Amino acid sequence: MVQRIEDLLAANKKSQQSTSTTTTQQPAKGGNKPNVTEDDPAEKLIEKMQAMGLDKKEELIQQRAAELSMEYINLQGFPVGPEVLSLIKEDQARKMQTVAFFKLGGQIRLATRLPDHPELNDTISDIQKTFPGINIAIYLTSEHSLNEAFKLYKNIARVKKIETEVKITKEDLERFQEEIKDYPTMEKRLAEVNMTEAFAIIIAMALNVNSSDIHIEAEETYITIRYRVDGILQIAAKIPKSIWHRLIARIKTISGLKININHIPQDGRITIKFETDKMDIRVSTMPTAYGESVVMRLLKSSSVGLSFEQLGFRDSAFNRLKYEIEKPQGMIVTTGPTGSGKTTTLYAILNKLNTPDTKIITLENPIEYRLPGVAQSQIDHSKGYTFSKGLRAILRQDPDVIMVGEIRDLETAETAIQAALTGHLVLSTIHTNDAAGAIPRFLSMGVPPFLLAPAMNAILGQRLVRKICKDCKTEVTLDLETLERVKKLILDIPENSGEEKVDVENMTFYEGKGCATCGDVGYKGRVGIYEVFTMNKDIEALTLSGNVSEYQMKEITHKTGMVGMAQDGILKALAGDTSVSEVLRVAVID
Repeated sequence: MVQRIEDLLAANKKSQQSTSTTTTQQPAKGGNKPNVTEDDPAEKLIEKMQAMGLDKKEELIQQRAAELSMEYINLQGFPVGPEVLSLIKEDQARKMQTVAFFKLGGQIRLATRLPDHPELNDTISDIQKTFPGINIAIYLTSEHSLNEAFKLYKNIARVKKIETEVKITKEDLERFQEEIKDYPTMEKRLAEVNMTEAFAIIIAMALNVNSSDIHIEAEETYITIRYRVDGILQIAAKIPKSIWHRLIARIKTISGLKININHIPQDGRITIKFETDKMDIRVSTMPTAYGESVVMRLLKSSSVGLSFEQLGFRDSAFNRLKYEIEKPQGMIVTTGPTGSGKTTTLYAILNKLNTPDTKIITLENPIEYRLPGVAQSQIDHSKGYTFSKGLRAILRQDPDVIMVGEIRDLETAETAIQAALTGHLVLSTIHTNDAAGAIPRFLSMGVPPFLLAPAMNAILGQRLVRKICKDCKTEVTLDLETLERVKKLILDIPENSGEEKVDVENMTFYEGKGCATCGDVGYKGRVGIYEVFTMNKDIEALTLSGNVSEYQMKEITHKTGMVGMAQDGILKALAGDTSVSEVLRVAVID
């Protein structure tokens, strides 16, 4: 039966009492010059007085513990294992005057001299995140007791620091690119190499095909590796399940995750450095029926170099939006589902606004890309650092431009709107299907109409469509049903939109037939399709009414000349940038 902590405490107390009554060592017998001489009476007196002083101090600490309704522990001689002690790093333990001294089953015990230390709660939260459901109790202890425990840190084996920065050289990449040119070759090599090379092959192939995400999923009898390329998942390889535990252990090790924890989700990060660039990989694991699922999102720093002018706005929408972002205050909101390019749009706007005389602060979850010259802050729900709290803190930093990663509650919305009304340009996102749904969404949160109407500068909805591969682009004829849908969309473009009139009877469209350049899919790269409207008297009046439906917003934005996402997509298809089938697959069409 496992010994309980109370038994250990009792045994420790008895041991200490026994030690205090033990007589000093007797002199050796025999010989004119014994090895051990009798203790000097004065030294014995000093030792006894010191012991009595320590006992008195321990009694005082024990009394204080009772006053604070805390448990008391004397760590003198207590059997503290190095694996328990290492729950708190030595420098942090000394700073907080706190050590971990017991862990068994669902219990962890900490001993502290400073129960009110401001960082103690954070440390407890960190331990609870590592051991979900663990019960943690705090014991009061003395300075002498802690010093005895601190001595034990020297017994902890110095574990070599795990490097989460992985260097893949240009030579490594070129070797893998030359050796592995297609998915079948990749699948074969993954079954042959060690896990370090397997990880390098997976990353190298992802870079070869310009993948944004890598999905590694455990099935019943095999492991599937899929790449998301231009927004579409492709099966890259199926590998034997026998190597799964070694592969996931490698991924967890270099991303800083707990190898022995597989029953709860974990999040980590890997940095890969190249000669002139670097790439961050956000790693997420989640338990599934046949083993953990791993998703790695590739965040290449060069990806944020896209300028506002390169986003793909048509002239009329570009000019309207450009005018709004040049205003010193107000709010610009992007809408769309996950993966629709909202972050790219916001970063492109920030890049345009990022000048030495402009103070820009962002609040993100998480920080995906690092922007030189921009103060970026990451929220942490586990520590109570939310969007709303972070936004209030940002306002005390005297910013000119604020970017809030997402607005999803009333408190954040109201704070952002107040900022937009008091001399700040605020950029943010909100989850709605299209631009017309943003104002009704804000109102449904409870935002007062009289604050929302004057704060809003512009709202845009967006999606990403795949671009036709230039090397296999070919003219196509649409079937009659699709052609009628396209004609309806074009004829419905508002006359006051600023777009040139299209001859719907003489239209030419294209598709990619597939080639080696695009991997036989017909597409390579992506471009945004957008809808943008800016506030005017009619939209403001409708907003101030406080009772607005998406249908009403669509009707009034159409009257003010907004080109819808689907219409923008069809115009891009006419220009040969994308295909009609791709637009109809992605865009919101009423």
